[in-house]
Amino acid sequence: MNSRNNLRKTLRQQRRALTTAQQHRYSNNIARHISHSHLFRPAQHIACYLPNDGEVDLSPVIKRIWRMGKACYLPLLSDGREKPMWFAPYTPDTALKTNRYGIPEPDCHPNQWLAPQQLDLVLMPLVGFDQQGNRLGMGGGYYDRSFAFLNRRFGIKKPRLVGVAYQLQRCDSLPFEAWDVPIDAVVTEAGLQRFFRQKNNGGIC
Repeated sequence: MNSRNNLRKTLRQQRRALTTAQQHRYSNNIARHISHSHLFRPAQHIACYLPNDGEVDLSPVIKRIWRMGKACYLPLLSDGREKPMWFAPYTPDTALKTNRYGIPEPDCHPNQWLAPQQLDLVLMPLVGFDQQGNRLGMGGGYYDRSFAFLNRRFGIKKPRLVGVAYQLQRCDSLPFEAWDVPIDAVVTEAGLQRFFRQKNNGGIC
């Protein structure tokens, strides 16, 4: 087992060890930080996720998106290598189905799907993060490949990528590869921290 996988295992165990009360309190704090951020306020097309494996619950954020009349989307896995994820609209009435990992995703016609380039803000889960804006994911590479255009087109302004995590998931330093895509910010119960995006410096895996 390589160092990334060892680190994933350790951080996932620590995340799952949080009590229900802690998860609820931290998720509410995170939702408040997101809602008050200058990244959230102007965004109209916002991607969220449904929690799995102890991830931060974004339900308070999603409800706020709906109340404000913004459009909320959830990731939807495809079979394509070039664009492995699309984003489908999510409303209180959206029917859900489980994907191959057992994670719920919208059950809607492809003509409703949004490409990653059409989003303003992406709130993404992570397993670990460091102070340089590197993100350690679950290892499937879905976010990496879906947002690879951000590395190829240096200076592009959107979407903004914001990692969502608990403070305990912070690492001193994470390895990265040339194909990794850095995040613009990370938000935890302690607050939101911005990073300066640099081409091919940082990681999503």
